[in-house]
Amino acid sequence: MFFNVKKIVFSVCIFFVSFQIFSQAGKPDALRLYNEGHFKEAIAVCEGELEVNPRNIESYVVLCWSLIKNKQYWECEQKATAARKINSYDVRLIEVLGEAKFYLQKYDESMAMFQRYIANAGENGSRVGEVYYFMGEIYILQGKFQHADISFSAAVRNSPQRAYWWSRLGYAKEKTSDWKNAVIAYDQALKIDATQYDAVTGRKRCLPHLQ
Repeated sequence: MFFNVKKIVFSVCIFFVSFQIFSQAGKPDALRLYNEGHFKEAIAVCEGELEVNPRNIESYVVLCWSLIKNKQYWECEQKATAARKINSYDVRLIEVLGEAKFYLQKYDESMAMFQRYIANAGENGSRVGEVYYFMGEIYILQGKFQHADISFSAAVRNSPQRAYWWSRLGYAKEKTSDWKNAVIAYDQALKIDATQYDAVTGRKRCLPHLQ
């Protein structure tokens, strides 16, 4: 009798452990969906998680990343702003809010977010390269080409394999009449991607100035 009771208890424990493992394995993983490019599905999962726990910062972060990828910039701005009322110091929210505002053409607000990201995350932030790239684009739009040069230089220093970023650095240098270094930047872009159109045309514009 005692043996049977132990056997029953053991079986019940195994059942609950197995059920828990199955439940965890069967639960949709929003971050995995995001990394696999299933942005709509990731959005749906995050929204479901936030219904259960409206203060879940991790759900907010993945939701905002997914909204950006799905080009739902206004929705991302709203969600990131709401999330920052819960935690205003999370650098991931600061960065993604900067991106949303950039795409919504709110450039001054976007720049403020990116500068705040750099101040809080430092040069080792996981998105520092992207932040410097966006800052460079804003400076280009503002006609601040030397500032753009500095930002794009920091961007390619962080992520040296981005051909388009090198091309944008070349353009910033071209706009300051730094023809030699503009060509060097364009050449670097073409080493990475020989078909990079902006680098091809930019290089052609600069070469006559070196002769």
